[in-house]
Parts: sequence; structure tokens; C-alpha cells
Amino acid sequence: MSETGGVREVKSAARTVELLELLAARGDRPARLQELADELGVPRSSMYALLRTLAARGWVRIDVTGSLYGIGIRALLTGTAYLDSDPRVRLVRPYLDEASEALGETIHMGRLDGRDVAYLATRESHEYLRTISRVGRRLPAHVGGLGKALLAERPDAELPDGPYEALTPNTRTTRASLAADLAEVRSRGYAVDREEGVLGIVGFGLALRYDTPAQDAISCSVPVARLTPGHEERIVAVMREIRAKIETTVPVGGGSVQWR
Repeated sequence: MSETGGVREVKSAARTVELLELLAARGDRPARLQELADELGVPRSSMYALLRTLAARGWVRIDVTGSLYGIGIRALLTGTAYLDSDPRVRLVRPYLDEASEALGETIHMGRLDGRDVAYLATRESHEYLRTISRVGRRLPAHVGGLGKALLAERPDAELPDGPYEALTPNTRTTRASLAADLAEVRSRGYAVDREEGVLGIVGFGLALRYDTPAQDAISCSVPVARLTPGHEERIVAVMREIRAKIETTVPVGGGSVQWR
């Protein structure tokens, strides 16, 4: 049995979390009982009992045939409660609206979570209706403006060894190429994602330094077809201004409760 912070891990609780994370990662691809049992390495009978228990409480949903399983509505409600309880997200949201109105582009707020970035808030462009992200989505930190802005706040020694996952032909997949890019991020003060995460989209990311090292970042995403040198210059100027306002408004430590 593994230990967490000196306390022995509860196997049944760990298995429940692993199952929910697996179902969440599959998105709109429901899984069969045997798939889940094989993936987590547990007996079929144990997996069936766990799925039925979670389904009775709304954490798992079952299709009409009783053979396919997906993430349940309780996961959404719990995720919404997380966002509602986070003082930083609440304080940053109005500034995302301001950036969206000023630029007419899609604006994001994300938080570093291990080697990924989780999207906590998004304001979609009215000009570009294709959804490129959503609240709750996770992307590897090395592929986008949000993630690279946050990685640049940390020493390169913390970067994992490559190769890294490639989401597009432009993704930086080696430790050396990513480290070189992060050096440029530190020099200019913001990250640029030129079709590294999504083809046809360029992103500009800026770390929010109310934590040390920064945990949160904001970004602006724009289609390549609309990105002129003048528009890029304005995006950077507006996003720098928005960051300054956020860092002035959001208290260091995030309020009365400081989460680890």
C-alpha cells in the first residue's frame, strides 16, 4: 500500500479516483466494463460493483443497454463548486471579460496541474465560433501559451526528460528545444504558441505572479488568418495591461484560505 504524506493510501478510495479520472479522460467515448477492469488491473466483479455504486450516486452514468459507462453529472457539479469556491477565479473573471471586449478574441485562464494546464475560465470570441478549449479541459504544459508561460517561471532543471507528446507538427518535443523557447519567454515576458497545440491558432500567454512560482496564467488565442503584426502588438499590449490589473487586484495567497 503506498503512502501519501506519511499516511497510508486507502486502496478503495484510490481506485475510485482512478476510475473517475479514466472516465473523464475518455470524454465522449464511453467504456465497457472489461475495458475499465483491464485498464485499472482489477477483477471484473470488483469493477462492476464499483461502477454500480458510483452510478447510484450520480458519479457514473450507464447507457440504456447497461453495457457502456461514462462520467456522471456529479463530476460536473463538483467541478463547478471548485470554481465557485476559488477566490482567484472569481476575481480574474471580470478581467477576462475586459480583455475579450477589447480584443474580440478568445481569452483563457489556466492553472498548472502537474505536467498539464487545466482551463479554469474561458471567454470565446464572437468572430471565431470553433471551440478550441473549454473549462475543465487539460493540455500538456509544453504545447500552449498558458503552459509555457508557467514553465518559464520555473528552472529548466524541473523539466521532464523528453520526448514530449506532439499535438501538431509544430509542437516542441525535445527538452532542449523547449528550454530554448522558455529562455525566449523569460526574455520577452510572455509566451507564444504558434500552432503548437492547435493548427491554425496562435496563443499568447502571461503568467500571473501572485504566487511564487506562478500557478495561474492568462492567454489570448487568435486564428492565424487574423493575426497581422499590428494585431499581435495590440494583443500583447492589452494582455500585459490586463495582467497588471489582475496582479494588483488579487491578493498574494488568494485570500483567507491558502491552498497547497
